[in-house]
Amino acid sequence: MTRTSPRPRGDRPRRDRRPGYLAAATVFAIGMAGTTLPTPLYGLYRQELGFSELMVTVVFASYAVGVILTLLLAGNHSDVAGRRPVLLCALGFAAASAVCFLFEGGLPALFAGRVLSGFSAGLLSGAGTVTVLELAPPGRRSRAGLAATAANMGGLGCGPLLSGFLAEYAPLPLTLPFLVHLGLVAVACVIVLLLPETVPDPRPKARPRPQGLYVPAQVRGVFAPASLAAFAGFSLLGLFTAVAPSFVSHALGIGNLAVSGLVVFSVFLSSTAGQALTGRVPVHTALPLGCLVLVGGLLLVGASLWAESLALMVAGAVCGGLGQGLAFRAALTAVGNAAPPAHRAATVSSFFVVAYTGISLPVVGVGALTMWVGLERAGLTFTACVTVLVAATALHLVRHPATSRQE
Repeated sequence: MTRTSPRPRGDRPRRDRRPGYLAAATVFAIGMAGTTLPTPLYGLYRQELGFSELMVTVVFASYAVGVILTLLLAGNHSDVAGRRPVLLCALGFAAASAVCFLFEGGLPALFAGRVLSGFSAGLLSGAGTVTVLELAPPGRRSRAGLAATAANMGGLGCGPLLSGFLAEYAPLPLTLPFLVHLGLVAVACVIVLLLPETVPDPRPKARPRPQGLYVPAQVRGVFAPASLAAFAGFSLLGLFTAVAPSFVSHALGIGNLAVSGLVVFSVFLSSTAGQALTGRVPVHTALPLGCLVLVGGLLLVGASLWAESLALMVAGAVCGGLGQGLAFRAALTAVGNAAPPAHRAATVSSFFVVAYTGISLPVVGVGALTMWVGLERAGLTFTACVTVLVAATALHLVRHPATSRQE
């Protein structure tokens, strides 16, 4: 007995030294950064390939199509195959996307790169989120929820920031950003191999069993208002990711790619700050409050388009990002906590399907309107429509709040 008693104490440091939820959040952020990496570079691609603003939004939306298809076909796969194999697959898609952009030879390569990036984000949205939550030690689930949503939004924001500065101040503007990201993906793969597996009896070779949109009955009362708030918030993110760089360069005459990257980064940074504030506010309060703040941000964005003001656009990004972050983390927390463990990834994936529909369809509409009425008027039409949607969502959430049962 005296010989065997030291063994548990000797084993414990090994378990403690294994990467935890913060390491998983780092992997999540690296993968998501690749999905927005091309954002400040679309102007360069337009000059090189000669396509329209509508085509920019279509190329952007092809990413969302990849996300939605992946969520529908394999959003629940990590519940069966395990978190680590799915995360490695997502990083493989991220690397393949970067390679497509490195050897870019026209619109087909851009579309392929964006779709592959969508596959990566689709797998990361479900598996990455639940991996961070499940690796959190007891008592730190709230911090893990913040880490997961911050990794998502922070990663999305760091993509354009990184590529904008590299493209403006370093050589090879259409090459170096993707080489850097490939290096980061390699680091993320090593981290994933060191992460503990959180799925009991994983089956890595199991085939995906598509469930489509799957929301357990006990989650539906929370899911509807939460996903509607996410749809509205992601619509604003889509506008900044796909259209803001063109507005900065064409309407404002600012050709500095780093400035375009900073403008897009500001909305995601503010979203992360809004998520940090959510932990201090109950879910049933944070959801409608976030929507109301988002309305203020949309009004500022509309004013910036009308007055052609960079300051107003940045103010709209900060205000809208705060509102989006408040609502998004509250919505994801409510849905994730209400979902049963056996179907958590599938439920979270369904939530992201609705969110990514918001980031794609409205943006393509803006691109189409731009062909007829110009970028500024198309943006004003977009902000007016989304403002009405967000205001209606806030009113619904005030009348039918998410119950404290899921908080």
